[in-house]
Amino acid sequence: MAQDDEADRFTARARRYANLGVSAGAFAARAGARRLVGGESADTARDLAQALGTLKGPLMKVAQMMATIPEALPADYAEQLISLQSQAPPMGAAFVRRRMQAELGPDWRARFAEFDLAPAAAASLGQVHRAKGLEGEDLACKLQYPDMASTVEVDIGQLEFLLKFHRRMGPAIDASEIAIEIAARLREELDYEREAKLTRLYGAMLADRPRVRVPAVFEALSTRRLLTQEWLEGEPVTRFDRAGAATRNAIALGLFEAWWRPFSRFGVIHGDPHLGNYSVVMRGPEDAREVEAINLYDYGCVRIFPPTFVGGVVELYRGLADGDEGRVVHAYESWGFVNLSRATVDALNIWARFIYGPLTDDRVRSIADGVKPGEYGRREIATVMQALKAQGGALKVPREFVFMDRAAIGLGGAFLRLGAELNFHRLFEETIAGFDAAAMAARQAEALQRFALV
Repeated sequence: MAQDDEADRFTARARRYANLGVSAGAFAARAGARRLVGGESADTARDLAQALGTLKGPLMKVAQMMATIPEALPADYAEQLISLQSQAPPMGAAFVRRRMQAELGPDWRARFAEFDLAPAAAASLGQVHRAKGLEGEDLACKLQYPDMASTVEVDIGQLEFLLKFHRRMGPAIDASEIAIEIAARLREELDYEREAKLTRLYGAMLADRPRVRVPAVFEALSTRRLLTQEWLEGEPVTRFDRAGAATRNAIALGLFEAWWRPFSRFGVIHGDPHLGNYSVVMRGPEDAREVEAINLYDYGCVRIFPPTFVGGVVELYRGLADGDEGRVVHAYESWGFVNLSRATVDALNIWARFIYGPLTDDRVRSIADGVKPGEYGRREIATVMQALKAQGGALKVPREFVFMDRAAIGLGGAFLRLGAELNFHRLFEETIAGFDAAAMAARQAEALQRFALV
């Protein structure tokens, strides 16, 4: 059996390599011909999206992660990649039966009162099925697609395929650490046992935040490639774009707590800011409904930061608020930036003032006045990159910065879409009140030990 499994994995990898080779080869040929005649990069970007679009699964997730990280790819490439769908074809009923038997044994069906073989949702690494437990519990069973470990390893290797074009553009940043970080997080997402631990950790971290709900985990019905959780009913966040201001602000407040509370107290962030990972629970009569809570889903992409990094976030906030340049530089250095020149610090401050602007401004406001959701941060990124390029060379971005920045952009985009207006300064001050790096480190260590995440 072990030999058969290894043969299957080898076959899966070989097939993936072959498919990637055909797509990459066709793309490279078109791109090379276009360069000879001075073709536009937008056409090359569309070819890249078409080449990758034939390969569903993790590679799509890698591409989309790269597309959301500032300057990791040229703008034309990012715009094309972010529009791609990262869903693999759904598994059919017969295949689902075999996969469930592989995870829970031949009597797997007897462990559920009901189990819908048709997927309720699909994603890049697995699909979700609705079920009922033997005691009537509503369940969400996330079942990983077959051969995902092999597929992920092949696709991680293809990061170089994307980064080649980044290097040719004379980039302002060195993306090598970005590739390492994405690979590490993607491998972690394969481990549903780890995701179950992180889900329980989030339940503990947000236990005193009634605005945010975290699903319970059913360990007896979970494995490394099957995660069974409580099914939390809610309405999509996108349904509330035109809701009243009080409703939209209440949703935004829940998102703020779901993101900043775990980070400031435990050094943990939910690294996938997609709006599909939240839903809204409403209460009251139809003509007077109000927000009761938001549901937070999908804990596969969670980043645990060293306490020094969290301290740097607070330090940068204080430095910018007080105009303390030494404190600002110290914050960047605590994040892992090295050999910072005056010009580099000035460039980084353009971005920092944009992200921290709402947090240092003591008034009710939007997250970015006059900015459209799809344009959040674009102008500032362009300005920063122009300033960095003027210095020559490429700034090496620390690993820890990657998902922090990605999540912050995603959260800001959600606030903009909701048109939320809050006093972000006071919310943030409440979140970091009494912050002490040593105390946070102890709290983090205790929590990670409790949930076997060390």
